[in-house]
Amino acid sequence: MPLVALAITAYVAAAIAQARALSGGGEKVSRLPAALALLGAGAHAAAHLSAWRATGGPDMHFFAALALIALGTAALTAALSLSRPIGALGVVAYPLAATLLLLHGFATRSAPTPSMDWQIQLHAGLSLLAYAALSLAALLAIMLWLQERGLRQRQLGPLLRFFPPLTLVEALMFRLIAVGFALLTLSLLSGAVFVADLFAQHLVHKTVLSLLAWLAFGALLLGRMRYGWRGRRAVRLTLTAMVLLAAGFFGSKFVLELILARGR
Repeated sequence: MPLVALAITAYVAAAIAQARALSGGGEKVSRLPAALALLGAGAHAAAHLSAWRATGGPDMHFFAALALIALGTAALTAALSLSRPIGALGVVAYPLAATLLLLHGFATRSAPTPSMDWQIQLHAGLSLLAYAALSLAALLAIMLWLQERGLRQRQLGPLLRFFPPLTLVEALMFRLIAVGFALLTLSLLSGAVFVADLFAQHLVHKTVLSLLAWLAFGALLLGRMRYGWRGRRAVRLTLTAMVLLAAGFFGSKFVLELILARGR
């Protein structure tokens, strides 16, 4: 499909351009990689919309959901890198988006996605936006962990030279967590209002794990405001909450769709 090919090409070109800009000692805020990535994100989104028009509705199967979250993460990375020196994230986020889009293109679906009314589409959209923001926060948490470990061990390898300042990484991580937490709150509320039967739709453990992740992110934000939590504690809580969130959403989809071959 031309749109998929364009998106993948643009993502790969953006990652290469960003890697060259960083390794060449150029400005950490570089517009060319971000522009290429935004082109890729636009083609990526258009590919999904085209597929949805052909099938009569949104596709939220396992690989489609992964590709959509990767789209959000790549677009957010590109947009933020236009004004902040976080280009190093693009070296990871852009190829990941290309890979997941390619997997989605080749993946065979076990069953068509059931038609969704606007309420469920709203719930799914909020969930995907929350996952995209929190996924980028998790990438920043890993970056923060690598920086702090390098400082503690006094071993600042060549990789760390390309990272933005530690204080910027931490501040941006918490901002993304706050945005993701708000979106996740709206997603859980919309699910409670619009989802008719948790047991019939195999959503019980997904809901429980999502609530645990919500509590972990909420505790982290509260601890940040009241007690100044940061550093390793913040990294551990961020990654733990993200694992819970991913296990709740993708764990259930993996089992139901890829192992038990049931469409959700």
